[in-house]
Amino acid sequence: MTGPTPAGARAPRRTPAADRAAARATGATGAATGATADRAAGRSPAGDALTALVLPVFELNGELLAAARDIAEPAGLTPAWWQVLGATLDEPLTVSDVARRVGLGLARQSVQRTADLLVDKGWARYLDNPRHARARLLEPTPRGRETLLRLRDAQHAWADAVGAAVGADELRAFRATAERIAAASRAYREHPTG
Repeated sequence: MTGPTPAGARAPRRTPAADRAAARATGATGAATGATADRAAGRSPAGDALTALVLPVFELNGELLAAARDIAEPAGLTPAWWQVLGATLDEPLTVSDVARRVGLGLARQSVQRTADLLVDKGWARYLDNPRHARARLLEPTPRGRETLLRLRDAQHAWADAVGAAVGADELRAFRATAERIAAASRAYREHPTG
């Protein structure tokens, strides 16, 4: 990472095990991947460029999770609780709807456990669902709604500061590139070639 760490932000937590897992995922045997060794293994220049992107994306993911933790913890929430509760801010949703909306590979059962915990702690409540007898709707309680609005203000301050440091045009270009990489990877996994 470059540049100063924003006040109150934590550095991403890195462990040797995470570094080794990331290295295995990229084909690296050490801290960096050698382009010559990669090409000898049969990767194209575009494949080398994608492989070189993996570790920084893992680092970015860790940083985004750390920032979410820094924003959510003062309110007594975890990032996962914040995601699930936040999905219901505009309208009550079933747990399955929350899992689809939040995405990120969260299983419905994991979202169900989080929703139950949010209800137990008074941040959310279940409502009867007129369209489905067993799939109740989850919505924030007044306490949960107030907490989400407070977190939104903190998230806006973080996003404005980080966004200003990077620049809106660069961030929009990165988003478009990230979406193209995800779509290309998804297409390959669905129909592998070679």
